[in-house]
Amino acid sequence: MASILISVVSLLLSLTVAWLTLFRRGNLGMTQPMLIGFLYENDQPKIFFRAMLYATGKRGHIIEALYLKVRRGESTQTFNFWMYGETKDLKIGSGLRIGEDGASFNHHFLPPKDVSSFAFLAGEYAIDAYARILNRNAPVMLSTVKLSLTPELAAALEDHTK
Repeated sequence: MASILISVVSLLLSLTVAWLTLFRRGNLGMTQPMLIGFLYENDQPKIFFRAMLYATGKRGHIIEALYLKVRRGESTQTFNFWMYGETKDLKIGSGLRIGEDGASFNHHFLPPKDVSSFAFLAGEYAIDAYARILNRNAPVMLSTVKLSLTPELAAALEDHTK
């Protein structure tokens, strides 16, 4: 009787370990960016940061797209054009596989082409990073960063021809 009980417990433990390590996708996460840049590229506002994306399960995730929702006061702007990679080797974001080891890149975001009135003004900002994951209906919020843009820095950004 004891050997049957030990065998059943062993089987249940093995199935649990297999579920947790091999079959479960886990969650997608992102490290907190230490540097966030506001700049203009060809008169268009741009936000960039470096962060690591990681999965808590062995199977990982495939990211279809990343995007940002930038809030300042009552205004909200979505930056939905995503590129990633090193400065001289940017790739348009689509179909990035993130495994348990993670992937660390510079992430660059631009607003839609039809947005011309967004400007980086002085004030408090909240930046929400979202990921659209393959075969999921709803996007996943990865991180929220709150920061303050001083009047001096906002004034320096106004002349974006330099």
